[in-house]
Amino acid sequence: MTDRELNFARTILGERNFRDVPDEEVLREAERLLGEWMSGEARLERPKLYDHYALLLVALTRRVRDLEERVAALEAGR
Repeated sequence: MTDRELNFARTILGERNFRDVPDEEVLREAERLLGEWMSGEARLERPKLYDHYALLLVALTRRVRDLEERVAALEAGR
């Protein structure tokens, strides 16, 4: 473990704009970082929604919307 605290969003984005990072990558890297944080392997900066977890929430929101549309299409096809 390092003493350096990681910025959640910056670690996932690097130098990219959030629109350039696929939701799959956001979800995968968020799961990895949160797992490392919970196990004590990594330290994350004190969370502030507006600069840390908004990235994850946007990806999850888009995923939920996509799944809802797919379920509605399947139900309409019955």
